[in-house]
Order: sequence, then C-alpha cells, then structure tokens
Amino acid sequence: MQPSWKIVLLALGIDVVLVVLFAALGRSSHSREATLFGLWTTAWPFLAGLAIMWVSARVSKHPLSPVKSGIPVWIGTVALGMILRALTGAGTALPFVIVATVSIAVFLVGWRLIAQLIRRVAAGRR
Repeated sequence: MQPSWKIVLLALGIDVVLVVLFAALGRSSHSREATLFGLWTTAWPFLAGLAIMWVSARVSKHPLSPVKSGIPVWIGTVALGMILRALTGAGTALPFVIVATVSIAVFLVGWRLIAQLIRRVAAGRR
C-alpha cells in the first residue's frame, strides 16, 4: 500500500530538518559564523545528496522504513555530499567524513527506528 502524501512530505521534511541540523551543529562546534549563507554553504551538498537519494531510492514508497529508506538515504546523502564537497573545494578530511557518516546515520536512520517502534507499540495496544 502506498503511503499518503502527508506521510511522504512529513518524512521528507524530517530528513531535510535533520540534515540542516547536522550542518548547524557542525558549524557551531567549530565556532563558525551563524549566518543563513554559512549554514547553506555547509548544508547544500548534503541536501543535494538527500534529494538525489529520495528520487533514486524511491523513498516515497516506504518513507518510514529504516531499511528500505533510512539506510539508502543515509549512505547516499553522505557519499554524494562528500563528492560534492570535494568537487567544490570544501573539506573532506577523514575525521569529518567519519563524524558526518555517524551523525547522519543517527539522524536519518534513527528517527525511522523510533517511528517504527512507536508504530509497533501502538499496534500492540489495539
């Protein structure tokens, strides 16, 4: 069964917010300037990767699935984000790649795992 467009948009919105949060936390932890342009500069490669993965992995078919959507979106977002950063001369130092990989996994797979747990608990109460 195809999920409702509201669920799809909610899942996409959560993913976007979490990728932007990742960028904001990273900028903050390095005492970078807190401007919208600065945030955009950090976030856009990962947002582009996220968008590409949402389309190519057909996330709208299973937007809440940690395995069918969360894992492909996580891996693709990080990989494409790093490729775009490298192509544009932004940093891709190994420690940053590791932190980004772990952080984005926790965010993009983690919220889906929590949603899945909530759905299972709610279904058990019926």
